[in-house]
Parts: sequence; structure tokens; C-alpha cells
Amino acid sequence: MSYPGYPPAPGGYPPQPGAYPPQGGYFPPQPGAFPPGAGYPPQAGGYPAQAGGYPPQAGGYPSQAGGYPAQAGGYPAQAGGYPAAPGGGFPPQAGGYPAAQPGTYPNMPPAGQSGGWGGQPGFGAPGGGMPQGYPGAPAPGQQPMPAFPGAPNPSMPGYGGGVPTGPTPPAAPKGYRGTIKDFPGADPLRDVEVLRKAMKGFGTDENAIIELLGSRSNKQRVPLKAAYKTTYGKDLVSDLKSELRGNFEDLVLAMLKTPTHFDASELREAISGAGTDEACLIEILSSRSNAEIQEITKIYKAEYGKSLEDAISGDTSGHFRRLLVSLSQGNRDERATVDISMAKQDAQKLYAAGEKKVGTDESQFNAILCARSKPHLRQVFHEYQQMCGKDIEKSICGEMSGNVESGMVAVVKCIKNTPAYFAERLHKSMQGAGTKDRTLIRIMVSRSEVDMLDIRQEYLRLYGKSLYTAISGDTSGDYKKLLLKLCGGSD
Repeated sequence: MSYPGYPPAPGGYPPQPGAYPPQGGYFPPQPGAFPPGAGYPPQAGGYPAQAGGYPPQAGGYPSQAGGYPAQAGGYPAQAGGYPAAPGGGFPPQAGGYPAAQPGTYPNMPPAGQSGGWGGQPGFGAPGGGMPQGYPGAPAPGQQPMPAFPGAPNPSMPGYGGGVPTGPTPPAAPKGYRGTIKDFPGADPLRDVEVLRKAMKGFGTDENAIIELLGSRSNKQRVPLKAAYKTTYGKDLVSDLKSELRGNFEDLVLAMLKTPTHFDASELREAISGAGTDEACLIEILSSRSNAEIQEITKIYKAEYGKSLEDAISGDTSGHFRRLLVSLSQGNRDERATVDISMAKQDAQKLYAAGEKKVGTDESQFNAILCARSKPHLRQVFHEYQQMCGKDIEKSICGEMSGNVESGMVAVVKCIKNTPAYFAERLHKSMQGAGTKDRTLIRIMVSRSEVDMLDIRQEYLRLYGKSLYTAISGDTSGDYKKLLLKLCGGSD
């Protein structure tokens, strides 16, 4: 049975406007008879214990002919119930409502009688007046449901007497900070039909491709390649390459790779492309988890026939190479706990390796920045600031130079505040003449299901305009439309 205004919610009813909130200390009901624990204390203005009250009926709530008719002004006069009062609600009584007697709820039949409200899961009914009339009252002939939070509903299993929870939508997990979520009911076979239709015949329907890929999560996009080949006997990536061009093509193809395959291909391009993209190497290796880095190294070896470590070693040198090799091991401590005394010791070691001595011991910085957990390092940076009154980034800039300086600073920034680090990377990719589209695509794709909402907040805080506005002003056409889908909205 459904009741108007009551969504089917696991775990009870959502709080209704004007309903009585459950009182601290009384939920959930204790095994045995009412009252639970010490019971509900008598409250000034509570309900009167009146003769008659609600007549006991088998099955809990009284099933009265016609229920409570929907009418302005509260309850109709019923035999044994509340008389209708002029102006709505309960009739005024001298001295307010008398307090409830110990051991019983107000207006509740004795526990020995069958039916009534006795023996039902707990509902809060503190004193202080009651809303006049039931909001959303049922039509005559339906069983009424009072607007008490957590009130029992015989037709709905799983209700409880505790604080009710609202309906649970098919949403992303709690704390999810991405902008792209699973599309409900997505079917790969239907999706590839849309893609095929968009590419078939004269011209390409880019909008259909944007709408579909921009509303599917990565785990819904990746299977499209196999579904396309199964359905049409053709390669989806090849067909897209033949139909699309430029940055839009690069973005679409990036979205069809798993995160670790995409990272491996980006590392490969950063190392083997024209010149080494050191910032890309640091960005990926300093922001991914151990499990992700280990998976990337496996894919890299399988795809390119060479270990990632060997590729890095052959393309970099000195302390910068050691920094990258250390990060590529995927062996950082990932404990969430922080030992303050150890953080202070590490801060002292960093101070002794840099500011305190002539020259710099880069290996000490390398050992601490690449091995310690991120929560621990955030505490180390705080202790370092307290100890020498200088930010760790400024110390590194003063003590080091070249790639090792920029690499160490990037690692520190990424650990300190990852969304702010990516916001800065995005800003730099769109700053000045020309756009570093490879960086823009990589960050927008790789962070869209991780922390894009946080990156947007940091971008607005740091640069005084939304990321959405920045992308809109720096890109164009279908490329812009799909990037804005990943961005998710303006701030």
C-alpha cells in the first residue's frame, strides 16, 4: 500500500515538515514493554490522557471508516476521539495538557489490550503542540498515516523506531567528488548502435557522440569497444579515427581507455615524444596510488616491451631520475595514521639536509618525499614551517635547481593539496599563447571520476573564475562541448 507524500524509503520515513523530531536518548525502543529506558518524562503541554483515546483495534492503527477526511482545521469529531475545535486543532484546556502518567504513552490503551498504539516501534511525541491537520491527508477510504518520523507502516518492511533515513537514490558512493557517474540502465549494445548511426553515412553526428560518451562512466565506456566489434565486426577506435579530427579525436579516444592504460600511454608519450615532458611524469607518478602505479608498470611492459623504470632511466638523469625511479616503484607507505614525533624528526632531517648546511642532500629529500605516507608528509610540512618559519616549497626552490627542483616542488604541492595542484596544472595549460591540449585532456579525463568537484572549487579560489568559464574561453567546437561535459558545470 502506498501513502501520499511518503516515499518508499528503506529504514523509515524521512522527516516531515512540522513532524516531531525524535528525542535524544529515547531511540531505539528497548526490548520489552514501554517506556524504553527511563521513558518519556512528563512534558509541559503534552497530550492529555483522555478516556477513550484511540479505540483499540486489531492490527495497530485504527482502521476507521473513511480515515481522517482531508479538511482544513484538524480532526473531525469521532466517538471517543478528539472533538473538533473551532479554529482547528485541539480545544484549549485550562492549564495546558496534563502530563502523561508513568508507564504509559499519552492516549495509549493499556498494554494488556490488543491493538491500539501499544507495542509498536517507538515514535516521538514530545509536548509543545502538534501541527493542525495531517499534511497530505489520504482520501476517504484509505488508511491514514500520521506524520511521525519513524512511524510504523504495516505494508513496508524494514522500518525502525530510530531516526529515519531518507530515500536512497541510485547515486554515487558517499563522498564521491567526481562529475561523471554511472548512467542508470546503460546498455553497451544500444550505445554502440547510437555510435554506429552517428558515424554511418555522409558526415558525422558529433553531438550524438558527445552526449553518449559524456554521460557514461569509464567502466561503461570501455566495454563499448568489444560490443562494437561483436555487433558490427569493426574496430570502434579505427572508425572514430576515420571520422574525427584534432583535439576532439584525441579526447574521445582517451575516454575509451581504462585509467591505467591511459596513464601508461601518457607516460610513453612523455618519454618518447619530442623532448621529455617531465611535468607529466611527475604529475602521474606523484598523484596515483601504489596499486595504480604497479598496474601502470605492468601495462607499460606488456604494451611497449620495456619496463617503465628502464624507460625513465634512459631518458632522464641525476637526482631527477632518482626521484622518478623512486616514485615509479609504487611502494609509498599508505597508512592513514600520523606519528607526530616521527613527523618532527623528518622535518628536522629535511632542515638539516637543506637550510642548515652548505649544499643540499637531495637523497634525504628523496627518501622522505617518496617513501612516507601522504598524511604523514602533510604533518611533516607543517612541522617544518613551525621549526624554521619557512615553507618547504621555498626551501626547495632556494636549495635546488632545474628538473629536480621543479620535480620536488611538484611532489610537495601534489601531496599538500592534490585538487589545488591539478587546478594550477589546468590553469598553466590554458595560460598564455596556445593551449597545452595534451595536459588539459589528460587531467580532465583522469580526474573526472576522482576529484573534479574539488578541482573546480580550488580553481575558483585561486583564479577568481570558474574552470568552466576558463575552458569555454580557451577551446571551441565539439572539443569544448565534450570538455565541458567532463567539467560538469560552472561554479
